[in-house]
Amino acid sequence: MTDEQPTRPYRMRRRAELQDETRRRITESAVALHGTLGPSRTSLSAVADHAGVRRSTLYRHFPDEAALFDACSQHWAADNPLPDLGAWAAIDTPDERLDVALGEMYAYYRRAGQMLDNLLRDASISPLVAERFGPWQGWFEVARDTLMHGRRQRGAPRRRTQAAIGHAISFHAWTSLAREQGLSDDEAAALMRTLVAAAG
Repeated sequence: MTDEQPTRPYRMRRRAELQDETRRRITESAVALHGTLGPSRTSLSAVADHAGVRRSTLYRHFPDEAALFDACSQHWAADNPLPDLGAWAAIDTPDERLDVALGEMYAYYRRAGQMLDNLLRDASISPLVAERFGPWQGWFEVARDTLMHGRRQRGAPRRRTQAAIGHAISFHAWTSLAREQGLSDDEAAALMRTLVAAAG
């Protein structure tokens, strides 16, 4: 055997590396198109073209739209993680916890807003997007409960506070205050803290 004749394990390893690279390129192309056009407006052909591969190559890695959407979602979520609810829960004072939460949520929305716009729009027309986006929506119930912990209101004041917190951490509230009304994230967070305080 000469230096010009690679060993079989090397060839197999190199082939696996090339396959991984192709899969990553396809996934990143899906993320890019979902973030600009949205999932419902992104065809598999468009993803293949963007990635520079044949459709048959795409199908070898992702047999259907759901498989590609899941890979895209995992890749995007790894780069854009939601705030750590455990870290919030470790903050003893409810108002301090809310302050940290609003800062982190609004920074997340600032970074991820375009993708979230597309996902929320498409969830109303695509069963696949609606199903896969469900856990993201459910996260907010847990977040709201985490931010309610330690608050002593009862009855109507508690319900109002819970509603105010749920509104304050929502994407729609941030969109209205930051995008439509032109507030900075800090200004929007301060206004929402005032709302929560008034609700209680």
